[in-house]
Amino acid sequence: MNWKDKLRLGTSRPAPARPSGYQALMDLVDDGFCIIQFIDGPDGPLSDYVHIESNSGYERHTGIPGIVGKTVFDVSPQDGAEWVKIYRRVLDTGQPIRFERRFAEIDRHIEVSATLADSVEQGRVAVLFRDITERKRAEEALRDSEQRATRDARHLARALSAGAILGTWIWALDTDHFELDTGFSQAMGLDPEQPASDLTLEMIVSNVHPSDRPALMEEINRAMSERAAIAFQFRVRQADGQYHWIETNGRLEGTSPRIFAGVLMDLDERRAILAERDRATAELFHLNQTLEQRVAEQTSKLMEQEEALRQAQKMEAVGQLTGGLAHDFNNLLTAIAGSLELITSRLDEGRTDEAHRFVEAALASTERAATVTQRLLAFSRRQSLLPAPTDVPALVRGMEDLVRRAIGPQVSVTTRFATDMWPAMVDGNQLENALLNICLNARDAMPDGGLIEIEAGNETLSAGTEHLAAGAYVKLSVRDSGSGMTPEQLAKAFDPYFTTKPSGKGTGLGLSMVYGFARQTGGAALIRSQPGKGTTVELFLPRSEQAAETAGPSAGLADAPEGSGATILVVDDEVLVRMVVAESLTDAGFKVLEAGTARDGLALLEAHPEISALLTDVGLPGGMTGRELARAAREAHPDLGIMFMTGYDDEASSGPALAGAEVLLKPFAFDVMVRRMVELTSGA
Repeated sequence: MNWKDKLRLGTSRPAPARPSGYQALMDLVDDGFCIIQFIDGPDGPLSDYVHIESNSGYERHTGIPGIVGKTVFDVSPQDGAEWVKIYRRVLDTGQPIRFERRFAEIDRHIEVSATLADSVEQGRVAVLFRDITERKRAEEALRDSEQRATRDARHLARALSAGAILGTWIWALDTDHFELDTGFSQAMGLDPEQPASDLTLEMIVSNVHPSDRPALMEEINRAMSERAAIAFQFRVRQADGQYHWIETNGRLEGTSPRIFAGVLMDLDERRAILAERDRATAELFHLNQTLEQRVAEQTSKLMEQEEALRQAQKMEAVGQLTGGLAHDFNNLLTAIAGSLELITSRLDEGRTDEAHRFVEAALASTERAATVTQRLLAFSRRQSLLPAPTDVPALVRGMEDLVRRAIGPQVSVTTRFATDMWPAMVDGNQLENALLNICLNARDAMPDGGLIEIEAGNETLSAGTEHLAAGAYVKLSVRDSGSGMTPEQLAKAFDPYFTTKPSGKGTGLGLSMVYGFARQTGGAALIRSQPGKGTTVELFLPRSEQAAETAGPSAGLADAPEGSGATILVVDDEVLVRMVVAESLTDAGFKVLEAGTARDGLALLEAHPEISALLTDVGLPGGMTGRELARAAREAHPDLGIMFMTGYDDEASSGPALAGAEVLLKPFAFDVMVRRMVELTSGA
């Protein structure tokens, strides 16, 4: 058992009983004295200690009363951990320690001796200390004085070595007699031939600048009356007729006779150096100011250029996007318009058997247009998603045959999944589209064949990154052995209508759709690639806390009850859309009411309680959206079936339109719409 274990066992033991008079005996000790005992703290053993005994000297030396029962962190919250470490060494070694330390909370220095109070198992330490603050201050003052004296001596040595002394003077105050050397006389602008015995103080200072003379005389009088040193700078006119800066340094020495002596020092060179320094400083300051201004101007110009570049890049991207859209839709509209004209022509000619072929061509072009718009909505993160707990490995296995047929026999496909995979919260249909797009891109990067590896696993990020927030994700990776991409191509891989394929071989929307879908789902899409080393696309999908549901077989239209007798409210601001939807539902046996705005739809719901289901567009005019209409209708009619039909949902990124509501994406097949409406109303 080590001492820490012993201590943990011993902390519950009471302090030993003391004999009568013990406290009085301790109080006779002038130094501070206490016994401390280590205790277990909230974060583990020995995280604090408590004072169990003390004498009156403790308060005298610290100013802290009533210490018994207080812990170190009660009296020293700032520095408590360090005190614990120091006293712990007594228990670690069993040896006494002696040290000096500042007590931060009371701003005092104390000299401390600490030793074991009894056995290690008891965990008690006896501490004897005294306040040495005044001694420390005296030592510090002495050090400061010595440092000042050293600086003064160095200053004088520099002055003497530089030849800065101009002359010396001695003034016998009792006889008012001066002894001046030639250098002094020349420095003060006096005649060197004039005997010093003929000079008075007024004559000596006669050449001092009138502005400096009163202050010089006051300083001389102060130095003599206080027996203090004099150090005064002033200007004096010399033989050349110019005023020069000098400094007098002296001190009154002796009591009888009294001698006031000192030297004159040349300040012209020093002041010239200082003036040059000030001039250089002023020039540097001006340079800094102009430099800052130039830097600010240059920075502003660079920012303008960067903004212009960003704007140009933005317009280039917009131009690429609109150009690609115009190209695709012009082709599709040409096919649709041409097919409709030929249908009209064949019907007018009675050649109805030929019209069917052009109807199929128009429908095929419409489906292609729908695919383009869905990919754009996915890239812009505005598509309507229906996320649900999804078993990603099961989804991939279910697509393997489709992927293999789509990429052809020259490319091999392997799959690998981690054990105990989490379900992902994702729209399964859109994930299938994304996976198929990635695999088709991989195939096109391997014209001579190759390998596609599809992997899935769990991924937990403890800290967020540039692309992902911290959290739990399901990672789906698709790696190919193709040609790879250059850094320039990689930087644009997710841009809409950017493609590395030859003209006419790709739309450039596949990866942009994958990127937008992943971001809207709450995850991310990342690409890693090197020329000649293939490409890896990684999808990070948010983990679902709910188990994935196994989809059962869906009932077909033939199994659903007929819609005869059910009343449907159709709300859409586009008259032609509303017309064909209502016509299709009427043909299927439904009763249909129509409205062009949400408010008109609410009025019809109130007037016709027999309405079984609401089929509404999301984007409606008049200040009330289809989402708001559905919420209001559900509050008034909790059993009302609701289905949204939308080509673009401005609020799609904020989540599902309404819990439990169906979503039908425009353009849609009308037989699908009818079947889903039959299913919706059959449960109403």
